[in-house]
Amino acid sequence: MTQTSESVTWLTQAAYDQLKAELEYLSGPARSEITIKIAAAREEGDLRENGGYHAAKEEQGKQELRIRQLTQLLEKAKVGTAPASDGEVAPGTLVKIAFDGDEDDTMEFLLASREYASSDFETYSPQSPLGSGVLGKKIGEDAQYELPNGKQASVKILDVKPFTG
Repeated sequence: MTQTSESVTWLTQAAYDQLKAELEYLSGPARSEITIKIAAAREEGDLRENGGYHAAKEEQGKQELRIRQLTQLLEKAKVGTAPASDGEVAPGTLVKIAFDGDEDDTMEFLLASREYASSDFETYSPQSPLGSGVLGKKIGEDAQYELPNGKQASVKILDVKPFTG
């Protein structure tokens, strides 16, 4: 998946179909199921002390949030292949980095949102510390990002190529 500055989300046909199917399930059968759970829990009595009711309402809230997220994502999605990479790190690219300039200590990862995570590559979102650190960098450039302990880490961009999924 690649997002350009115009917030277009590029998805393969398979990824689009998978997300569309999830949205259809959540909007249809899953909504009916949660409504039934809430109604059954409501019949158990006092809502203030009814754990089943509160759990079902919380599940409903999470489900509705996911429906909104999927709807927004699919509205902006374009099915196909993202424009070719010009050697610049962008969402939807496979990035090979070397840690602290040591070209023997390398890692390759997919820069993409969780909806497009690949089982073949570790996936980092563009909003993650590493993802935001390398975003916009070109092959040969150094990037810095903050580690969980607050220290800065440095990586060198070795290769960038479009992810073809």
